[in-house]
Amino acid sequence: MSRTIDTPTPTPTRTPHPVALVGAGPGDPDLLTVRALRAIEAADVLLVDDLVDPRVVALARPAARVIRVGKRGGCRSTPQSFIQRLMVRCARTGARVVRLKGGDPMVFGRAGEEIAWLAAHGIGCEVVSGLTAGIAAAQALGTSLTHRELAHGVAFVTGHPAPGGDEVDWAGLARSGLTLAVYMGVARAAEIRDALLAGGLPASLPAAVVQSAGLAGLQRTVRTTLGALLETLARERLGSPAILLIGRALAAEAAIVPAAEAAIVPAAEAAIVPGVRHALG
Repeated sequence: MSRTIDTPTPTPTRTPHPVALVGAGPGDPDLLTVRALRAIEAADVLLVDDLVDPRVVALARPAARVIRVGKRGGCRSTPQSFIQRLMVRCARTGARVVRLKGGDPMVFGRAGEEIAWLAAHGIGCEVVSGLTAGIAAAQALGTSLTHRELAHGVAFVTGHPAPGGDEVDWAGLARSGLTLAVYMGVARAAEIRDALLAGGLPASLPAAVVQSAGLAGLQRTVRTTLGALLETLARERLGSPAILLIGRALAAEAAIVPAAEAAIVPAAEAAIVPGVRHALG
């Protein structure tokens, strides 16, 4: 269960601990890296994004101070400038500060801005990677985004460019042959679809929507086509947070066998791999 706990302010120090930008992954605590878990457990202060699963926050020490600094499109959000000032302020007290983000800090997590801000204020930074939602979405579908016969790469793309920034080159992406993993794209799905079709992609191109990838009880996966994307979003009542996957690679539906149904490796085959026979008992 997540919580916010006030604690005494730590004694100031001349040399602040490095701030850790920690990727909490897509939700399931089992998908945390060992390094992320250690950072969370050692933290005095955690600045937590909206999309971090409460079960991950609950891994912090009872004495840790949890500060919610969520940002969601179309909702009341904590300004990025405030978050950056708060990181410096907390670090300068001598606290071990963890900036806890959903997914991976370096993939649409604004880590670049935070690293630069910390450096400008003489504070070190450690980045702890997490499983990004685009990969979690592929896992949920059981589909390789880089199937060797169907795609030679994958592009992680934002559907929500910075205000005043350049628009995504959708025409260029349409020509690339890459599988597209579009983050924050639900609100602009109509524009994205139209731009990709105008760029030459066929309406029949396989696509999928994965809502709340990696979140138990909330994850939903729906396969569709580029041309039917809007109708699918409306019919299935899909919304953010969601990943849009688009590309030929989605035509190859992988048949992942649930662990409970997986065949037992025959003893003769187990003998080929050292240690497997022993593990099987």
